[in-house]
Amino acid sequence: MRSHDVIVIGGGLAGLRAALEAGLGGADVAIISKLHPMRAHSGSAAGGINAALSPEDSWEAHMEDTVRGSDYLADQDAVEAFCQEAPEIVIEMEHFGTIFSRGEDGKLASRPFGGHGMPRAYFAGDRTGLALMQTSYEQVLKNNLTVFEEWMVVDIVMNEGHCVGIIALDIPNGELEAFRTKAVILCTGPGGQIYRKTTNALSCTGDGMVMAYKAGLPLKDMEFVQFHPTTLLGPNILITEAARGEGGYLLNNKGERFMSKYTPKKMELGPRDITSRAIVTEIKEGLGFDGEVVHLSLTHLEPDYIRERLPEVVEYSRDFADVDATTDPIPIQPGQHYIMGGISTDVHGATSLKGVFAAGECACISLHGANRLGGNALLECLVFGKRAGAAAAAYVKNMSFEEFPDASIEGWRSRLDTLKQRAEGERTSKIRREMQDTMDEDVGIYRTEKQLSLAAKKIKELKKRHEKTIIDDKGEKFNYDLVANLELGYMLELAEVTVTSALARKESRGAHWRTDHPKRDDKKWLVHTLAHYDSKGPVLKYEPVKVTTLKPAARTY
Repeated sequence: MRSHDVIVIGGGLAGLRAALEAGLGGADVAIISKLHPMRAHSGSAAGGINAALSPEDSWEAHMEDTVRGSDYLADQDAVEAFCQEAPEIVIEMEHFGTIFSRGEDGKLASRPFGGHGMPRAYFAGDRTGLALMQTSYEQVLKNNLTVFEEWMVVDIVMNEGHCVGIIALDIPNGELEAFRTKAVILCTGPGGQIYRKTTNALSCTGDGMVMAYKAGLPLKDMEFVQFHPTTLLGPNILITEAARGEGGYLLNNKGERFMSKYTPKKMELGPRDITSRAIVTEIKEGLGFDGEVVHLSLTHLEPDYIRERLPEVVEYSRDFADVDATTDPIPIQPGQHYIMGGISTDVHGATSLKGVFAAGECACISLHGANRLGGNALLECLVFGKRAGAAAAAYVKNMSFEEFPDASIEGWRSRLDTLKQRAEGERTSKIRREMQDTMDEDVGIYRTEKQLSLAAKKIKELKKRHEKTIIDDKGEKFNYDLVANLELGYMLELAEVTVTSALARKESRGAHWRTDHPKRDDKKWLVHTLAHYDSKGPVLKYEPVKVTTLKPAARTY
C-alpha cells in the first residue's frame, strides 16, 4: 500500500499551491489528479487575478468591493485575510516566473473587472489562469513532488474521526487502490457539469465536495451558483470578463448599451449576478437576437489591441462561432460558471474532520458569499491553497500512519463489480442529460418555488434510476464509461444539495434570485446554509455570517 504524509486531491491551481506549501513545510506530499495537471480547469480562467498593488488602491477597498459584491454574505474575517495577502501572492507568482502583461512603463498591467472600484486585475493577456498554472506546475516539478496523473479518487477513508487514507481508481489500468495518508487536501474544483450550459470542463463533476459531504462534512451555501454573463452561443465557452474590462459593449437588438438601465454607474462592468439577470431580462422582453443572445461588441476598439489583449476571445469566436471579433459582434448568453458554495472550512482550509482540508472552488470559507467578483477566484486558489498546505504540513508533523480499514476498499471493489456485471438498465448519458436539462430549466438565474419543487422531485427520481444504470464497457483499461457513471453519482448528490438549499432560502440575494421572494431579507437570511448528508436527502442547518466592519447595505452600481 502506498503511503504519503499529505495527499492533495486535484491538480489545479489550488492543488498545486497547496502541495508546494505542504512540501516546503517538510511533508511527504503526493498530488492525485483525474487529469494531467496542465489540463486542469484552472487553466481556463482567463481575465486576471486581483490585488491592491497600485499606490491608489488598498486592501480595505478590495475588501469593501468583495463584501458588497457578495451581497454581504461573505465572512468578513476571511475576506480581510484574503485581501491583505493578495499583493504578496501576486508578487510571489511573478518572482516564481509568471509572465504577466506589462504597461509601457514596464510595471505589471491591470484592467478593471465588474464590481470593483478601480482596475486591480493583473493579467497575462487573456490566459492568466494558464500562465499561473504553468508557473505552479514548474515549482511542483522543481521540488520533486510526486504526481499521480489519471487517477480518480472515489472516496476518503475515515477511522474513528480521523482521515487515514483514500481510495482511487488508476484509470489507465483499471485497478482500485488504497493509499494511506495522515491528511488530505481536497482541491477538486467545481461541479458545473450538473448544468448543460456551463463554462466548466467535462471533468468538473464535484467529486471532492460529495466525498467530503458523505464523510460527514457540511456543504455550505450551495444555492449560490454563479452564471457568467458572457458565454459563447453554442458551446458556452467562456468569453472572459476581460473583454468588457478592455472596453467591450453589451448591445441589444436595438443597438442600445442596455446596461445603462441596470448598472448606470458601472455599465458593462456591473457584478456578474446583476449583469446576467439584465441579459436574460432583455431577451425575455424581445430585445435579444436569434438563439436567445445579446451581442458583445469590441468593434470600436483597435483590431491590433484586441488581438494583443484578448487573443483567446478572438480565437474562440472565430473557431466556434465563425465570428471575427475585431469586426463583428460576438453572440453571447449567460451560462453556469462558478459555485460560491462548497466544503465548509476555516481560514486555514481546515474542516471539522481531523486530517481533512480543502481549498479552491470545492471549498467555502466563505469568501464570495452570494456572488463572486471576477478576478478573485485565481487569488483564492493561491491564498488559501498556500494556507491549507501549510496547515496540513503542521498537522502531520510527529504523527504516525494509522491503520487502514481493508473493508472500505473491498466494499468499493464489490460495488464496481456489480455495476460491470449488470446487464439491463439505463445508460449514464440519458440520466446525465435529464439532470442537466432540469438544472438549466428550473435552477437557473431566476427561480420560483414551483420550479425548485419540480427540480427536487426530478433529482430524487434520477438518483433512484442511477442505482440501476449499466455501462457498456466491461473492460479494465481507460474505462471512461465507468468513470462517467461514478461522476454522475457525485453530480446527482451535488444537484440535490443545490436544489434543496435553494428551495429553503426564501429571499433574493446575489446569484440566488427568487421571483416569488424578490427582496433580500437580512433579518432572517443573513445566514449560511449548511447541508448535512442523510440517506433520505440533505438536512439543512444555518449559522450566522461573520460581520466585522462592513454593515449590510444596499448594492448600487
